[in-house]
Amino acid sequence: MDNLTLVENAPTQAIADALIARLTHALAAQEGDIAISVPGGSTPFPILEIAKEADVDWSRIAVWPGDDRIVPEDHAASNTGKIRALLEPVGARIVALEEGAHPPHFALVWLGMGADGHIASLFPNTDPQVDDPQSLRRLTPDPLPPEAPFDRITLTIPALLQSDALMFVIKGEDKRGVFDSAIAGEHDLPIARLLGAAQQSVTCFT
Repeated sequence: MDNLTLVENAPTQAIADALIARLTHALAAQEGDIAISVPGGSTPFPILEIAKEADVDWSRIAVWPGDDRIVPEDHAASNTGKIRALLEPVGARIVALEEGAHPPHFALVWLGMGADGHIASLFPNTDPQVDDPQSLRRLTPDPLPPEAPFDRITLTIPALLQSDALMFVIKGEDKRGVFDSAIAGEHDLPIARLLGAAQQSVTCFT
């Protein structure tokens, strides 16, 4: 992939610095607001903790979760609730995913990936398509992850690809193997479908 940059063994500070640089560039490139999408899980929050203290005009940034569990925002499993608690105090506008919503063009889509090759809540059993006519889908992973046994709402592959750049943070040899195999076209998991259709820059921090 000519559009892929791999940054090996990146510490949290370096990933945060890259995120801050991307946001700063996007804000400088246009007037008005920009939109980004960020993942849930444990990985992004130490990075966002650093980024929220940077000299970034968060009041011009709309933050969309890439996916969420169908739970109230005050539930421990809510991605939206955690993102809101972290970034709303510095001025960001947090957009909860709702069926029928119309995602914007994103300055950045930041994604994680599971060891099964899922991205956002596009698990292999959901058979996500690069030409999905919908931007958002409500679905049920199978099997349901025991740590979060809830239905999900998620951006689809076309919505994720409506972006200037894609960013991944992938830790662990098992996940790295799945990611490398996706780059090589050795499987058809959701991550491979997304990367195969991506025309924008893709940066993966390991």
